[in-house]
Amino acid sequence: MSKDLFKLTDVYKSFYQLDQEIKVLKGIDFIVNKGETIAIIGASGVGKSTLLHIMGSLERPSKGKVYFEGRDLYGMSPKELERVRNKEIGFVFQFHYLIPEFTALENVMFPGMIAGEDGAYVKERALEALKMVGLEKKTTQLPGELSGGEQQRVAIARAIVMKPKVVLADEPTGNLDWETGEDISKVLLSLNQELGIALVLVTHNMRLASLMTRRMELADGKIYELH
Repeated sequence: MSKDLFKLTDVYKSFYQLDQEIKVLKGIDFIVNKGETIAIIGASGVGKSTLLHIMGSLERPSKGKVYFEGRDLYGMSPKELERVRNKEIGFVFQFHYLIPEFTALENVMFPGMIAGEDGAYVKERALEALKMVGLEKKTTQLPGELSGGEQQRVAIARAIVMKPKVVLADEPTGNLDWETGEDISKVLLSLNQELGIALVLVTHNMRLASLMTRRMELADGKIYELH
């Protein structure tokens, strides 16, 4: 088993607009070790979210390889890729994407139900995840009855309910006020420390970036380590 969690080798990504090629990523070489925390910063539009989507198997690279624990992510069968995405990689987005008709508990249970796991077991794990983010008393609330910070905590609980090896977070504090953003930052770091979940997050929040063990900058299609 590889000690690397992710290894990206010579990853390129282009988009096409009116037959014109727009090169976003231009040869990314990037390793994420198990259990570490990484912030990726950079100007808007440089491809930070695209890089995160490629790592999370949501978007194929135009060229290059992405390895997850030594396995070629995009060489997997559709079924295996779906399993990895569901159980081993957690996602947190700037917009929480909660299902409005589902309670907080039902939203957190959703990945386990999709995986076909036992309902009682999934419920137990979901309650545990909600407790970890401080929402054990809000299990029956609908998203519309929760504050923005609480909704993002539900989204984080959903991301960790399957006990993934990594959480990929795209601007997790982007839509929150400063104080709520600080709370979410603490939640994410505590999950890293308590569960050993690696964190890779894209952020414009320099305070949050400073709390990560590594900081990277994406600029002109390349990634650079900041010291």
